[in-house]
Amino acid sequence: MRSIAGQVFAVQVLLVGLLIAAATTALVLQARSDSKQEAVNRSTAVARTVATSPEVVAAIGAKDPTALQPRAEQVRQRAHLDFVVIADTKGIRYTHPRPEFIGKRLVADFRPVVKGKVVTESVQGPLGREVQATVPVVGDDGTVVGVVCAGVTAADVAGRVEGRLPLVLGSAAGALALATGGTVLVGGRLRRQTRGLGPAQMTRMYEHHDAVLHSVREGVLIVDGHGRLVLANDEAVRLLDLPPDAEGRPVTGLGLEPRTAGLLASGRCVTDEVHLAGDRLLAVNQRPTRGDGGVSGSVATLRDSTELRALSGKAEVAERRLRLLYEAGARIGTTLDVVRTAEELARFAVPRFADFATVDLVDPVLRGDEPGDGAMRRTATRGIRAGHPLWRVGKMITYTGEAPPARGFGAGRPVLEADLRAYGGWQEQDPEQAAKIVGYGIHSMLTVPLRARDVTLGLATFWRSEQSEPFDEDDVALTEELAARAAVAIDNARRYTREHAMAVTLQRSLLPQGLPEQDALDVAHRYQPARSGVGGDWFDVIPLPGARVALVVGDVVGHGLHAAATMGRLRTAVHNFSALDLPPGELLAHLDELVSRFDQDQAAAGGDAPGIGGATCLYAVYDPATGRCAVAGAGHPGPAVVLPGGTVTFPDVPLAPPLGLGGELIESAELELPEGSRLALFTDGLLRDRGRDADEGLGVLRATLAGLPEGTVEDTCQAVFQAMSSPHPGDDIALLVARTRRLDPGHVAEWELPGDPAAVARVRNEAARQLTAWGLEEFAFTTELILSELMTNAIRYGTAPRRVRLLRAGTLVCEVADGSSTSPHLRRAATTDEGGRGLFLVAQYAQRWGTRYTPNGKIIWAEQPLTGPVAPLGGIEGDDLLDQWDDLPG
Repeated sequence: MRSIAGQVFAVQVLLVGLLIAAATTALVLQARSDSKQEAVNRSTAVARTVATSPEVVAAIGAKDPTALQPRAEQVRQRAHLDFVVIADTKGIRYTHPRPEFIGKRLVADFRPVVKGKVVTESVQGPLGREVQATVPVVGDDGTVVGVVCAGVTAADVAGRVEGRLPLVLGSAAGALALATGGTVLVGGRLRRQTRGLGPAQMTRMYEHHDAVLHSVREGVLIVDGHGRLVLANDEAVRLLDLPPDAEGRPVTGLGLEPRTAGLLASGRCVTDEVHLAGDRLLAVNQRPTRGDGGVSGSVATLRDSTELRALSGKAEVAERRLRLLYEAGARIGTTLDVVRTAEELARFAVPRFADFATVDLVDPVLRGDEPGDGAMRRTATRGIRAGHPLWRVGKMITYTGEAPPARGFGAGRPVLEADLRAYGGWQEQDPEQAAKIVGYGIHSMLTVPLRARDVTLGLATFWRSEQSEPFDEDDVALTEELAARAAVAIDNARRYTREHAMAVTLQRSLLPQGLPEQDALDVAHRYQPARSGVGGDWFDVIPLPGARVALVVGDVVGHGLHAAATMGRLRTAVHNFSALDLPPGELLAHLDELVSRFDQDQAAAGGDAPGIGGATCLYAVYDPATGRCAVAGAGHPGPAVVLPGGTVTFPDVPLAPPLGLGGELIESAELELPEGSRLALFTDGLLRDRGRDADEGLGVLRATLAGLPEGTVEDTCQAVFQAMSSPHPGDDIALLVARTRRLDPGHVAEWELPGDPAAVARVRNEAARQLTAWGLEEFAFTTELILSELMTNAIRYGTAPRRVRLLRAGTLVCEVADGSSTSPHLRRAATTDEGGRGLFLVAQYAQRWGTRYTPNGKIIWAEQPLTGPVAPLGGIEGDDLLDQWDDLPG
């Protein structure tokens, strides 16, 4: 409560403040009105002066009325106005402070002005809100020939008012200060006379203090210095069971507990000292004080802590359980591995609330499959001591009968066996095992099913032994919550295992299942998926015509099914493009365009899957006849080359952006590889691992390759993989190692082919002799037939230079090269056609045939397997077929 003087002071200050605020508002409004009227009057006077000026009247009738602009601006500046505008009777401006508005219509009510009236108004003009006066310009004949509009902006009027505000506010502040001073003097006088409080306030204060004293939930006792009870509130009477006449009597004679009575009589200072009062526990606080009569005494407060201590005990138990569950969430499910998650559950349970713990999972769960009702496998075991009789990890278990695991698994709820020494049906599963468990000292068991998404994945069983308390119902609730969290983690790991297995299966099916047969290279390979799952790294070995071989490695961004599927698409595309026998740079350019189209189609379809853009690829083609290797890369690290002497180099392959970015030329590099050179192609996962960057990885790879002795490509591949990969890499690793071979020069035969058709028979005969020298006489007929058709086409439709080449490798290759870029096409000739059957015969006798383009023309090739000669077509003699090419017209 405030004193009377304070209330009077507050009322006086409030009234004075309101009066001053009202006076200030009135002054401001009056100043604003005066300023506006002054602006109107001044604008009208200036407008009249300009309108009556002979120069203005004469200029309005002139050819160029806008010549009045300097005059109008001079008047505006001298009169301290914001604008002076002269316009014709239609409101078209001749002047304006802002020239861009000259020639535009005046913003004013000028129609009455044209009739000779003066108009004052406030409008929204080009300069903002404007206060203006518009007057007519009267010509010599008394007619209105124009109008003059002058005025100021609302901001100018406001500025004039703000200029007067300091004086107005200063006067108001002075008045408030004088009023406040007077009010302070009056209030001080009243406080001295009333001493700050009146009788009503004193009475009300006593009533409040008495009400508080008897309504608080703490007991209050006042004891004087002689040990007599002076005051006891209602709560103290209830807690200590005091008699009605207790006040005024010694505290030692009130029937209190001797320890409590002694404390109250002593007056010593204590804090939260616990005393027994009947069946209550009281927390006593006591402090010395001094009464009204000057006699020393003490004040004691009593608080009933019986329920608080009981609740505190329950809260401590709940807090421990919450802390345990929180810690379980952080320690269980740290990986997406089913077995490790089960081990984490067992490891966490022991010894926090169990002496032993076992986890059994339905066998399909370990493989990532949906759980069934079959046998379970012991997945994790943990105990405070070794040598326990519980079943070991890996044992297949089928719970039957009344065994607690069987009941818990079937019903999906925990089963508690508080005392294993008593017969409860659990011994029926394995009586011998049960006897060992009890004999070992294990006396209590709690089995909890691991359920997630309404499916039981397995069982977690907790055991206590020796001095540990048996499990109770509170433990059941705790283990249920713990098992529920662990089950979710196990199910997540199971789902990940399934997805991982699917991705691995998909990727393995998309990667080469075996290396194709070819004679140009000895090849070995390694692949390892990333720790986080399979990705898009891939490799391939593709035989090409002419005994050549293509080596490919690539990398798709990301991991999982999408990356594996994308890798399969790219590998298929490379296979298809390689069938066209394109140079490496051209092939990668086509692949880049294909990836861009894939991404565009996916963006148009609005799919959520990431695009392919950013994938990389390295494509190399090795020719064993020449020892040359053409290499091109798109965003991929180049190969490593180990020369026969052990020198390791990283050839410069022209840089190109990753696939899908497009727009740049992809160039190839030509390498000369001596026979026995080793070529290593790899993805960046081999380089960037264990905290290495790419440069450090290249250094390690160089040192590893340089330190390897001569050996098989398998030895080289394994040594590099062991030296540079880790058991759990952060990215996929693909490694391809190849050792070069060279064709025996004696297995290559070449002839120049003149443009004369008679040369066909000569070259054909020389080819037959070469086949005889190679011991391939049985292939003479088919080879001569193929060469005759290819040479005839080259002479008829090709251009010089023309060459014929036979290659003996894994297959017998016939090649005819010429300088033209036109390619023959296979067709089925009609019975009336004179030609068109030659290529049909070539396709029938050759295993495969095709065309590849060179910088100087093309090469038509055909391959025959060396496993046995191809039988001629039925009913047609070989000599008859060959004679067709002997009588070609010149």
